[in-house]
Amino acid sequence: MSLEIIIVLTIMGIAIVLFISNRIRVDLVGLMVMGSLAVLGIVSPADALSGFSNPAVITVWAVLILSGGLARTGIASNIGKFLLRLAGDNETKLLLIIMLTSGLLSGFMNSIGVASLYLPVVLDIARRTKRSPSRYLMPLAFSSLLGGLNTLIGTPSNILISEALADAGLKPFQMFDYTPVGLSILIGGTLYMVLAGRYLLPKTGIFDNFEKGSSKISDYYDFQERMAFVHIPANSTLEGKSLQESHLGAALELNVLTILRDHETISAPDQSFILHAGDRLLVQGQMDRLSSIYNQEHLLIEEEQLPVEKIYSAEIQLAEAAVMPGSSLVGLTLRQVAFRHVYKVIVLAIRRDNETFYTNLEEMTLRANDRLLVKGHQADLQLLEDAEDLELFRKDSYSDYHLDDRLMMVRVPEDSLLAGSTLADSRLGDAFGLSVQGIINDQSTELMPPPNQLIQGGDILIIKGSPDDLQTIQGLQSLVVETQVNPDLADLETEDTGVIEAVLSPHSRLSGSKVREMDFRSRYGLTILAIWRGGRAYRSHLRDMDIKMGDALLLFGTRRKLRRFGTEPDFLVLREEILPPYRTKKAPLALLTLALVMIPAIFNWLPIAISAVAGVVLMILTGCLTMDEAYRYIEWQAVFLIAGMLPLGIALEQTGAAQLLSDSLLHLVGTSNPVLLATGLFLLATLGSQIMPNPAVAVLLAPIALNAASASGISPYPLMMTIAVSASAAFLSPVGHSATILVMGPGGYKFTDYTKVGLPLTIIVWGVIILIMPFIWPY
Repeated sequence: MSLEIIIVLTIMGIAIVLFISNRIRVDLVGLMVMGSLAVLGIVSPADALSGFSNPAVITVWAVLILSGGLARTGIASNIGKFLLRLAGDNETKLLLIIMLTSGLLSGFMNSIGVASLYLPVVLDIARRTKRSPSRYLMPLAFSSLLGGLNTLIGTPSNILISEALADAGLKPFQMFDYTPVGLSILIGGTLYMVLAGRYLLPKTGIFDNFEKGSSKISDYYDFQERMAFVHIPANSTLEGKSLQESHLGAALELNVLTILRDHETISAPDQSFILHAGDRLLVQGQMDRLSSIYNQEHLLIEEEQLPVEKIYSAEIQLAEAAVMPGSSLVGLTLRQVAFRHVYKVIVLAIRRDNETFYTNLEEMTLRANDRLLVKGHQADLQLLEDAEDLELFRKDSYSDYHLDDRLMMVRVPEDSLLAGSTLADSRLGDAFGLSVQGIINDQSTELMPPPNQLIQGGDILIIKGSPDDLQTIQGLQSLVVETQVNPDLADLETEDTGVIEAVLSPHSRLSGSKVREMDFRSRYGLTILAIWRGGRAYRSHLRDMDIKMGDALLLFGTRRKLRRFGTEPDFLVLREEILPPYRTKKAPLALLTLALVMIPAIFNWLPIAISAVAGVVLMILTGCLTMDEAYRYIEWQAVFLIAGMLPLGIALEQTGAAQLLSDSLLHLVGTSNPVLLATGLFLLATLGSQIMPNPAVAVLLAPIALNAASASGISPYPLMMTIAVSASAAFLSPVGHSATILVMGPGGYKFTDYTKVGLPLTIIVWGVIILIMPFIWPY
């Protein structure tokens, strides 16, 4: 084994581990592979960059845009709705039509695009027929994957496999060469789901109560005990404060849904709404937290306007740190930087353009030349002087910051709710913008208390903040919970307000973002009531949750804002009437464009990459898509992944690593039985697609299959077809494909549901390959 082969196999192994761990984005892994091969001299710079000009990559992004054109003109949605209306309420007919229509459309559209278009349609059918959508959504996702096997442009794997044949000097697969095998698998998979698979599907999910005859959202999200009216008493310190200033959401994690004032009802009030004594607030959240603080004194003011000298000492000092132009901190918040953890100092204030900010500093986006007033140990400040992103200044006095006006000394009573909690758990900072600068008790004085510092009854806290914030705490303690009224979330569905479900769109850039970082309510004007994930609903601590692909969000707001939210490209609304209207008048032009793309490719007049790009131009010129929409429909992650991984396929071939791996496979399964060889490749591709992106599987296995076919003296076509099919057979887990993740939240599925339903389907796909493949593509 040569050194080059060892290097290539090592790079491949590291890439596979990174794909499995999911710690690094898959497109970045692809670029890392490309860069490593070029830097180590395994491939030439031209070969390293060849992926970006490869016809397969160009075809992939062009087909994604064409798929978007078919989606925006309403072709797929209208076909689906028409056929589903014909099916009526019969579950078997509905299942057949959902799988066959979505499967056939996936041959010409992106699989995830078809699943996205059908998702709100299927959910509306579930509501109408009072059946759980879990009965339909997994079949929808699986059929969109199966249908992609029918044509050359159905999946990126099909395109890559065809291009690999061309690169090897063989005739590539044509547009409908995949159809006999693909259509057989689609029919077999559909029959399995109708006859047996549907009985393995769970009957519980977000809408499981529909099967019991209930259509109330409160029933399936279990909100009955999480809603109540609270009353603002006379002389409350909340009088005249806005909803945002009241900290009801930040401190108590309560969503204010409706406000009753005299004879007026204010639905879905925004954060600037001013509260008055006598208001009755319909809130949703955990009532126990509100009950626990009612009529209790948790912080008692001992002294106001402390001198700033109280918060530092000979060891603990103050300093100014300026954000340097070009700093990596620019554009990030203190929370995103983990400023205290990284630099070991506390930020007391931020000065920007002669204005000084004292509260909510963690959420401020840093700019060049911002000056941060920081406090820390002498040793940590010394280290800060060496930081590249900051320039440290020391002054004799910091009186120009007027911290004296914002320092208070408060006592924690023995029976306070805060006693026994850590500073982080107290949420004084997150909820009220109060920063604890010191803790004094009988044993010690701590001027740099860590977040895990325990607060004890009797402690004296030195707090930086506004006296108004302490008054707000007193106002929250005076709120009265009305126990005699049992509100229902279904009552929120009025002419002016509504409740909808939404998921992250396949093209969203928000996956992994925390709700607090998204500033969801301020940005969209909507309230997140619950998040459905992994078969259960989460209704509390939502601000600190990461939004992930597959999560279903229950949203409340005015219908005007809900309709506007339906146009957000980062989200897919699961109710059709909220979605933006299709450009139905452009549908004939979109169909004509698709035909003009297909016909030259079918008759070999033009390479598919050229005809697809020409089709993209026509889609945009005819108004089926805007240029911005076209860019949004491209899955850039997939494009960069494929372009980055293609040089690895070149390296496998040029170094002899592909020959070595194919020899190992032939040694394991033998050369006398091509069925065993096809089965071996099927297992590798199928298992690989559960942990790696499907295009990466195709790129890695294509050179191995070509070498194995050459060594065993059989045709490469059945083996390459096997890889194309099995690379898309990602049925065993939700993470195998974006389409399976998309339906996980709305369907209420658990991880094991995919394995239970997907394993028999995987066996059926293998059976079709073994039984039918030899008749279509002889060995």
